[in-house]
Amino acid sequence: MQVIELSRTDYEQRAAAFPVPVPIEQLPVWQDLEDTVPGRSAWGYAAIMEGERELALISLVQYETHGYRYLRAHHAPVWAEEPTPEQESEALEALADFVRRRDGKQVFMRLAVAHELPLTAPCLSTLPYDTTVVIDLTGGDDEILARMKPRGRRDVRKALRECTLTFSDETERAIASFDEYYEVMVETAARDGFTPAPAEDYRNMLQILGHDHCRLFAGRDEDDRVITWTIATIAGTHATRYYGASRSGAARNLATDRLIYFECCELGRMGCAEYDQMGIGSEFQPATMGLNTFKTKFAKDGVRTVAPDRDVPIKKTFYRALVAAKSARNALRSAKHDK
Repeated sequence: MQVIELSRTDYEQRAAAFPVPVPIEQLPVWQDLEDTVPGRSAWGYAAIMEGERELALISLVQYETHGYRYLRAHHAPVWAEEPTPEQESEALEALADFVRRRDGKQVFMRLAVAHELPLTAPCLSTLPYDTTVVIDLTGGDDEILARMKPRGRRDVRKALRECTLTFSDETERAIASFDEYYEVMVETAARDGFTPAPAEDYRNMLQILGHDHCRLFAGRDEDDRVITWTIATIAGTHATRYYGASRSGAARNLATDRLIYFECCELGRMGCAEYDQMGIGSEFQPATMGLNTFKTKFAKDGVRTVAPDRDVPIKKTFYRALVAAKSARNALRSAKHDK
C-alpha cells in the first residue's frame, strides 16, 4: 500500500469521480475555511493506493497548539469500499511514514478509524462519536414527517400548530452581519456550558463555503428577533446539521422542533437526500447519551455507525508525554474537586 501526494487540482478531480460521496470536510474549500482560523493551516492532499487501485482519499489540515503540531482529517480517510482492520492498519502505517518523510514536526494524526488498532490511541482531546442519526429527506415534506418516530411526529405537529415564529433561509443576512445570531449562540453556550467560537468563524463558514455548501436557517418572533438558528453544510446530496443555537424560554423546544422540520423540507427541495444530525451517544461515547432521545425522534430508522476519530502517534515518545501530562492535569482537577 502506498500514499501519493496530490495537488489540489488532482485531488478535486479524483474527489469528483470518487465512487462514494466525499464529506464536506474533505473538500478543498474546507481547507480554505480552516486557513482563516488561528493555529490552523492547509497541509495537503493524498491518495492511498494499492498498485494502480485507488483505495482512499484524504485531505489534511495542520493544527498548532501549546507549542506542538498535529494533523487532522475530519471523516477521513474516505474509503472507496469499507476497509478491513488489516487494510486500515496498513493504510495508517503508510500515512504515518508519508507524514514523517514530508514533515518531521508533526506529533500525531487525528483520523476517522473504524477499528480499534494497536497503532491508534483514544483522542487526546475532543469527544469523538461512532454513532449518528441520518434523516431521509426523499419523497417530500409529508414523507419526511411520516418516517419520524411517533414522538417526533407528535412534537413536530404540535410545533406546526403552536409555534408562531417565522422561518426562512437567512444565509445572506447572516453573511452581512452575524451579530444577532451570535447573541443567540452566546446565550446557548452560557446555558449549555460550552465556549462558542468567535463570531467571525461562523460568518466565514457561510461566506467561504458559499451557498452550494452552506446555509443558515432561522426562526424569528413577531418583533423580528432571532429565536433559533441552524447552520447546515451540504456536500452533494448529503447535508449536516453543523451548528445550532436557541434562546432560552418555555417555547424553545417547539421552536427547535419546527426549525429542524423546516430545515429538512428546505434541504430536500434543494436536492439533498439525507441530513446528518452530527453524533449521538453510544457505548463508545457514553458522555453524549443525553442527545439520543431528542435526535433519534426525527428518524425512526436513522441510527448509523461511523468511524470515530482516533489518534495515530507519529512522534511516539512526545505523544506519550502529552498523554502523561493530560493524566496529571486530570488527577489534579479531581483532587481539587474532592476537597
